[in-house]
Amino acid sequence: MAAKKIGILLMNLGSPDSTDVADVKKYLDQFLMDERVIDKPWILRALLVKGIIVPFRAPKSAKAYKTIWTKDGSPLIVNTMQLQKALQNEIVQRTPAGEEPVEIAMRYGNPSPEAAFNALLKRDSSIEEVIALPLYPHYAMSSYESAVEYAKKIHRQKKYSFKLTFIEPFYNEPDYLHSLAENIRPFLNEPYDQLLFSYHGIPERHIRKSDITGCHCLRTENCCEVDSPAHAHCYRHQVRTTTKLVTEKLQIPENKYSISFQSRLGKGWLTPFTDIRLKELPDEGIKKILIICPAFVSDCLETLEEIAIRGKEIFMEAGGETFKMIPCLNVNPLWVKAIAKYVTENN
Repeated sequence: MAAKKIGILLMNLGSPDSTDVADVKKYLDQFLMDERVIDKPWILRALLVKGIIVPFRAPKSAKAYKTIWTKDGSPLIVNTMQLQKALQNEIVQRTPAGEEPVEIAMRYGNPSPEAAFNALLKRDSSIEEVIALPLYPHYAMSSYESAVEYAKKIHRQKKYSFKLTFIEPFYNEPDYLHSLAENIRPFLNEPYDQLLFSYHGIPERHIRKSDITGCHCLRTENCCEVDSPAHAHCYRHQVRTTTKLVTEKLQIPENKYSISFQSRLGKGWLTPFTDIRLKELPDEGIKKILIICPAFVSDCLETLEEIAIRGKEIFMEAGGETFKMIPCLNVNPLWVKAIAKYVTENN
């Protein structure tokens, strides 16, 4: 029997097309009007986003993007394209008899899922299934769920004949944990007081909304440590699990690491906040810090500008001595091999 023809899709968050304020406004409008990001009724969301947030935030965001923009464009797009190329090479080496095409799509901005689906079919019109990997290690309605549902919507609306399959969040997968741990390991040879795991923040109400039991997350004592079906969709539990498993692999004692949450947009978000902790740590005797952002697999605005630039300024001005940001996995060979394994195992 002939092998099933498949295509592979890597899905990431997205980026403005340029650092022009108009392009940043367009991107922010698409991002923040997503009902899974700001989960308010459409009219309230539109008034908030279009009337307040985007007009005031776009110029500031455009300025921030300019500090990290490369000659090839947005770091997130560039890093995702490099991952696409590395994965394609890895797959060719694994399957020399045939090439399973790899394309990328962004949840917001370009390239869109439709463009990616069409690019896959252009490379091989006989594709029977597309295996999509949302590049989010942890489940959140504003990231993984949004990407999946958006791709499904496009697939359904355009009536593509191929089957669309998604790989689940990989926060506790051994190959992902191995690549993350080995990405961190060389930095542990430097003197440090603490390794800070800074995850992207989300509102606590999103945790409750994603609780399939309706009675566990943030409703029971030590909810993240008590086994529950809710953990399959619980961002807070999953980031804690990633941290626990990676620090165990690296044999980092509990007093040498901590967790915080960055990029908050308002009140009621997961705590502690990264920017606040960076200001507090020097007074607690934490003068030499390593920081990593495992919610992202590709370096982007939130890692390169929010943490590596502004976060460092906060920490050093508060009395810190050394600040080192550990890069995201990007095209780490172990990570590329892990992805190749995931997509081939799903075939």
